[in-house]
Amino acid sequence: MTGKANRGARRVLHAVTVVALLGASAYLTVELRKEEQAKAPAVQLVTDRPAGVTDSGSPAPEAAEQRWERLKNPARSVLRDARGKVLATFTDGARTATLTGPSRTFSEPANTKTRVVTENWVRFMPEEWKEGAQSTKWFKDWFKEFYGSDEEDLFAIAFQYVEGAPVKKDAQGVAYAGDADFGPINPNGSEGADLRLEQSDFYDYLGTPYTFRNGTTLRSEPMRARSMDCSGFVRAVLGYRARYPLAPADGQGDGLPRTANGMARSGLGAPIIKLTGAAPWYTRPTSIDILQPGDLVFFKLDQRTGSRLDHTGIVLGNDSDGHLIFISSREEVNGPTIGDKGGTSRLDGNGYYAGTLRSALRL
Repeated sequence: MTGKANRGARRVLHAVTVVALLGASAYLTVELRKEEQAKAPAVQLVTDRPAGVTDSGSPAPEAAEQRWERLKNPARSVLRDARGKVLATFTDGARTATLTGPSRTFSEPANTKTRVVTENWVRFMPEEWKEGAQSTKWFKDWFKEFYGSDEEDLFAIAFQYVEGAPVKKDAQGVAYAGDADFGPINPNGSEGADLRLEQSDFYDYLGTPYTFRNGTTLRSEPMRARSMDCSGFVRAVLGYRARYPLAPADGQGDGLPRTANGMARSGLGAPIIKLTGAAPWYTRPTSIDILQPGDLVFFKLDQRTGSRLDHTGIVLGNDSDGHLIFISSREEVNGPTIGDKGGTSRLDGNGYYAGTLRSALRL
């Protein structure tokens, strides 16, 4: 009887030990997953809906009470609800539309504590806006499809390239999204030289050839794989992903040019902040109140580039501290960021980028 009792006790002890080990393993797995999630960029959808939209995303019955308003500087049409809340903004000469939608939180914990909570969704319309376009069929069809929709917009696409963003592949196995670098290490780097090489475009990131609308085909450089400089990042988000027309180089074709300087001087869209003052440094704008989410902003950072504007990014919105934030691909953080390394990503105040802002464009 004693032997049987001992064997029974051992079996019970073994079972308890196994359960304890499984419990510890599960705990560690959950904690590791939490740690990895904390490092990843956050794009959190919240379930509230904008005014004038049902849970299915279609216009609500009270939509008849919505009203249109014309504003100046820049010339634009604004849609408001019965209480006066702005539901959407459309700027003459631009395809960019800013729509009110479900609230989201954008963050990049690997590089900053900044968090942007916004109801703004920025999308491209199929045609440029002009006064009265709200009565056209193309606009009615487009607005019905996208107002209140949570389909990914320019901001959701942009955050698919910040540090920690997961890789996404298309049906052919090409990785079209995921953590991007700025560019390869400069093999000839020395004191005063750039640490990383510029001139990595979106097709370098993809690692595939790309044929532009004018028939020009450009091929990626293997050393630039998974890399995009500042204008390459903008072209990836607005062009390759959101389908805005792209030109192979500055001055070639009618699409978005290759460089920040080419974009700023292209004549595309609506100029929001015009370039003023004498070259090469130009003049800092006296006010940025006119900027809205989705605008392209242009900077003069480097005296070595002469009179050329040499950096660009996309306005995201106000962070939890009220600062106007933009996202861009930078050498210092080695890729797209809203972070603080190399200069806080604020357009207001007297920080590095605020002080070097020179112009803005609404495509």
